[in-house]
Amino acid sequence: MAPDGWVSSEHRNSVLWIVVLSTVAIVFDGYDLVVYGTVLPTLLADSSQLGQLDPGTAGALGSYALVGVLVGALLAGAFGDRIGRRKTMLTCIVWFSVGMAATALAHNIGTFGVLRFLTGIGVGGLVETVGAMIAEFAPQGKRNLFNAIVYSGIPAGGVLASIAAITLEDSIGWRGLFWLGALPLVILLPLAFLRMPESPRWLVARGRGADAKAVCDRTGIPMPVAEANETGDRVGFAALARKPLLRPTALLGMMSFSGLLLTYGLNTWLPQIMSEAGYNAKGSLSFLLVLNGGAIVGGLIASRVADRTGPQKVVAVTFCLAALSLIVLTAQLPLGVLLTAVAGAGVGAIGTQVLIYGYVSNYYPTTARAAGVAWCAGFGRLGGIFGPLIGGFLLGAGIASSTAFYLFAAVALMGALVTVAVPKRRTSVGAPAATTNDAFTTITEGNR
Repeated sequence: MAPDGWVSSEHRNSVLWIVVLSTVAIVFDGYDLVVYGTVLPTLLADSSQLGQLDPGTAGALGSYALVGVLVGALLAGAFGDRIGRRKTMLTCIVWFSVGMAATALAHNIGTFGVLRFLTGIGVGGLVETVGAMIAEFAPQGKRNLFNAIVYSGIPAGGVLASIAAITLEDSIGWRGLFWLGALPLVILLPLAFLRMPESPRWLVARGRGADAKAVCDRTGIPMPVAEANETGDRVGFAALARKPLLRPTALLGMMSFSGLLLTYGLNTWLPQIMSEAGYNAKGSLSFLLVLNGGAIVGGLIASRVADRTGPQKVVAVTFCLAALSLIVLTAQLPLGVLLTAVAGAGVGAIGTQVLIYGYVSNYYPTTARAAGVAWCAGFGRLGGIFGPLIGGFLLGAGIASSTAFYLFAAVALMGALVTVAVPKRRTSVGAPAATTNDAFTTITEGNR
């Protein structure tokens, strides 16, 4: 094996294809979840679009998609460990693309809300599935980096949504922005169908060694061996409900709850908060661009540190960065300082959630990995649901925006405390035999 973890150029190319396809899919997931925040000022200001919206109703609409994400993540967790990663991923790409196209056709608040919920089901399933995919394909020493690259697609999608809204909304309208979110159906699905293999590790865990060997022969991916069985005959969510996974699963879920409350609370309401602070429409959207841009750059840097030191400490530190940045946003400071604080909040909120997905997906054994990621993505979506609702409630009640920032800062500190309480895993969850390439050694990264 080469020092960089690849056994051959074919192995490297196959895994990089998986990383690229997963990243593009998550970019459109991120676009879907953020585009609502970019069009929200338009929908609030113009009742001819969907009907009369007040901040409370707008916050509820923002949460419908996240309820769908919760449902989709849990469904994918229930089925992903049984039917496989590939089938789940392809289904979710079709689902959320069709949902985005249908949302572009909505003409009233009720239909819009239902379609946002249905679209969220596909988004949630995909967010859960790619974490399991990357954990089972990435070489050791690159798992946190590859997870960060893939899940940075969420803030990258936010950047794309912000740029599209700034440059295109005047010409194509908010409906055109939703039509753009349906593009994966024609540009991503065919490539994923051809280049996204089933996980050999999942096939081995399900007793399908011959199928796993066929995939490995075709792709150059080294053949894994069966893992030490930590969960007995329990698969998926059943394995999470008992020791040794019960307590860490609860804590990891709270981590994700905190990260996603910050992520969706800020993505939904930051443009409106800044608009009420006196910035024009394009200026307020620029804060959203900085928020997500900071998350991408900071998340990638933090992931490299996490591959060397383990993700647990890094996640705790970035949560604290979010708290500090949000407190700075409450002060009357020059624009440059505010933009720096917004970027720091992006790293500490959205960037932290990127790290959490990598941390979680590498924490679990293959027999419970999809369920573990689904639990954290699904339970975390409760935080994502509360984020827009909290912002809508505070703004609708006429409470100062600084109160929302203080509340979000407290959530970030709670996330940091929960993170340090997660027990370290010391069990090999997939150590191969001596003759097997150690690109498939899956000692949990957080236990170095």
